[in-house]
Amino acid sequence: MTDPLLPELLDLALEAARRAGALLRDGRPDDLAVAMTKSSPIDVVTEMDIAAEKLITGFLAEHRPEDGFLGEEGASSPGTSGVRWVIDPLDGTVNYLYGLPTWAVSIAAERDGETVVGVVEAPLRGETYRAVLGGGAFAGDRRLAVRPSPDLDHALLGTGFAYVQSRRAHQADVVQRVIPRVRDIRRGGSAAIDLCDVAAGRLDAYYERGLNPWDLAAGALIAREAGALTGGRPGEPASGDLTLAASPGLFRPLQELLEELGAWHD
Repeated sequence: MTDPLLPELLDLALEAARRAGALLRDGRPDDLAVAMTKSSPIDVVTEMDIAAEKLITGFLAEHRPEDGFLGEEGASSPGTSGVRWVIDPLDGTVNYLYGLPTWAVSIAAERDGETVVGVVEAPLRGETYRAVLGGGAFAGDRRLAVRPSPDLDHALLGTGFAYVQSRRAHQADVVQRVIPRVRDIRRGGSAAIDLCDVAAGRLDAYYERGLNPWDLAAGALIAREAGALTGGRPGEPASGDLTLAASPGLFRPLQELLEELGAWHD
């Protein structure tokens, strides 16, 4: 890390994620309920999503008041420093609502539009994933590396589903046609953790349609710094149309299969 700004951004992201993770872990009320819905009645927000985003943005703004923000729960400001924080205060809200452990705080820092720092805090896993552009990816002190690339028919994939019914139906159809071609498929419920699981060698690849920038910014950097390739449809970056992360030898075969099956359609 020769750029003196990056250690500062990393330290701030780690501390903000740690504080938000502790709030979410220790402050979850027994009677937690849905505060509002977004794209559909099953796309939920809890009071804890909102509280965690306020904690993160308040902490970061205190230390870097000129930076911009893009947050899932409404934080949006352009800033003037060239740095923008992309925040998902609670990735895996439905898991959190039901008491399942697969949820995380995801914080990325962009500089001039390029993601340079990513932190994913998974409190109930007891793991903090982090990466700095060009500096590798880590979970604690352990350097992360993707698994050696298997043939497609021996690949373990992760995926996820949207909350809009028409899109979910198409995604289910794609999964039905993918699963005979691979070892198996997992659906964890947190895009940030799925991307980190690719980085950690726990999945060979992950794909999903319908992600937002805050879902993937930190996790995609962590996956890339661990040796994965990331992208979307052929020749395109990861986006809401399609996000794909895979070990290098698996990336193109899986991308071609998803293109063949029209995984980017609704």
